[in-house]
Amino acid sequence: MIIIEVAGGLGNQLQQYALYRKFLSLGKQARLDISWFRQERQGKIPARRELELDYFEGLDYQVCTPKEKAALTGGDGLAGRLRRKLCPSAVHHFRESRMYHPELLEYDQMYVSGYFACEKYYADILEELREQIKFPESGNVLNAEMAARMNKTESVSVHVRRGDYLDPVNAEMFGDICTDEYYAGAADVIRKHCRNPHFYLFSDDPAYAKKHFKGSEYTLVDINRGRDSFYDMWLMSNCRHNICANSTFSFWGARLNRNADKIMIRPTIHKNYQVFERREMEELWRGWRFVSPQGRVF
Repeated sequence: MIIIEVAGGLGNQLQQYALYRKFLSLGKQARLDISWFRQERQGKIPARRELELDYFEGLDYQVCTPKEKAALTGGDGLAGRLRRKLCPSAVHHFRESRMYHPELLEYDQMYVSGYFACEKYYADILEELREQIKFPESGNVLNAEMAARMNKTESVSVHVRRGDYLDPVNAEMFGDICTDEYYAGAADVIRKHCRNPHFYLFSDDPAYAKKHFKGSEYTLVDINRGRDSFYDMWLMSNCRHNICANSTFSFWGARLNRNADKIMIRPTIHKNYQVFERREMEELWRGWRFVSPQGRVF
């Protein structure tokens, strides 16, 4: 059995779900472990998260039992720690340590921890995933009105993530990647390929986005709050093209976009310690365009 730990925010949860569906497509027995979201676990985590997979309409998955998890990880408490120490070969726990692990999909018995942003894991089932990941109808009529406007224009989503990325620890890892130069370079790509594009801004800091992106070609999308922020991903997917931040939230806005001619743009790196290897990234993220923090287009 394969058990995939679900953790993090909505984008990460969708990646873990996508990997789960990939294992199922290979004919393997798979489960999700959602215990990370228990209240006693969340109390130790500064940014509390919810299991947002359950926000979707009838998303189908099976959850592992504590016994199934213990069979692979050794279990919790003293007995589990002793088992892992005295008999490590009896423990089957895979932890993500790089962008892509080609060996991962070969396993049949493994507890899997990681975020698995790399699109190559599930690129071949994305059409299936688009059918399975269904947003419920929003109670806010402004969402439907905004989506209708997007469908009538050469619409482009632009994700500007700040929020927790401004915290010192996160800023060291994620900061200064989606710079003004990055967004200018990405917008240039769109303008070279699209006639009269209109850019829809999505941000957890709308005042910043409004100040930095001025002009009639920009519309700030500021209609969803709290739990309803979930619908910003749906609106991103309704745009014809997508400019992403170094954020799995906007990655999924682009992935769920059904436009066959879409342009998807992401930063060359997701974290500051990474080094952009063009040939590798073009293989692992097929169909995407890359722009560096300095604004260089690849």
